[in-house]
Amino acid sequence: MKYNDFGIDFKYLLVNEKDKRFGLTVNAVGFQPIAPNTAYPSTEHPKSYYFSPNSGRVLSEYQILYVSKGKGFFCSDSTKRTNVIKGQVIFLFPGRWHTYCPLETTGWNEYYIGFEGKIIDDIAAHGFISPGNQILNVGVNEDLVNLFSTAIKVAKEDKTAAQQNLAGIAFNILGTILSLAQNRNFEYKDSVQKIERAKVIMVENIHKNVDTKGIAANLGISYSSFRKAFKDYTGYAPAQYFQELKLRKAKELLAETDYSVKEISYALNFSSYEYFLSFFKKRVGITPVEYRCTGQTKLTAEIK
Repeated sequence: MKYNDFGIDFKYLLVNEKDKRFGLTVNAVGFQPIAPNTAYPSTEHPKSYYFSPNSGRVLSEYQILYVSKGKGFFCSDSTKRTNVIKGQVIFLFPGRWHTYCPLETTGWNEYYIGFEGKIIDDIAAHGFISPGNQILNVGVNEDLVNLFSTAIKVAKEDKTAAQQNLAGIAFNILGTILSLAQNRNFEYKDSVQKIERAKVIMVENIHKNVDTKGIAANLGISYSSFRKAFKDYTGYAPAQYFQELKLRKAKELLAETDYSVKEISYALNFSSYEYFLSFFKKRVGITPVEYRCTGQTKLTAEIK
């Protein structure tokens, strides 16, 4: 079974003078899965962002690019051509030439966010990020994927003060990356990375049904070992964890959209509408309609 094959999702934003005075503004945020033997980058991007991997480009902003699946390469005016693998972050700097591309044989999944402002200029000036160290190993991490996904959601909703919300998320992404990179050498375990990879697969395929045994096989680990390690690490068996993710998403859709209950059950690929009603009431204590009507907007706490 192939995972992580849903479509490109991005937003390019307008920034006004008031937003700029906040100190950090987000210009672009997105996700794109590049399948093997697929043209890169997508022509759907604005001309100011589109580039040819052969010639590269120069941006006027900072960007963070996070690869959650696949392989590729990166090169810049300060970094020789370097292989990039899943679990690595690429920092791009304004006014500096660079290029990157997934391998044709593997493709990759990439999350990205572009931003600028005095705050990030000061961070770079103090050496927290540097053109001399543009690739960081952070591992495959569900929390990081969720931060990027939240940024995309906020950008697309484009509500009042969205820029300030996005600035906070961008800062959180940066802080998370720096923390993961600095602690990785002390805490890295292969089994932990496999579990984090499994969690990301589940998050990125929330609208499908995933085969947890297939995930274990994909990660090169026996299902019995995978199930035990996953439950020790998260407190949930793999299938139960995935159901909890679906429940959290269902509550979010009930609270924040006008989708009907039946549409939500189908969107999250529950086996049947009736099963979704039974599952939701058993886990939450009330029906989906009652949940929506009472105005409960608090989402399920983050699964750790």
